[in-house]
Amino acid sequence: MDCKKKENSNDCPCTYPGCPRKGVCCDCLKHHLAQDQLPACCFSKEGEATYDRSFAKFVEENS
Repeated sequence: MDCKKKENSNDCPCTYPGCPRKGVCCDCLKHHLAQDQLPACCFSKEGEATYDRSFAKFVEENS
């Protein structure tokens, strides 16, 4: 399967400056799950801006 990095980057909500995984969803998901986190695409724009990728933040935002 070919990575659609350019297409994914256009839709990626991550605002972390210089993120090396932007647009490479499989690497992003692997990175965040290894840290017991979720990627930016799981959060609202406001939630993403906090850079708190925790499961607790996800639950708080979606409760």
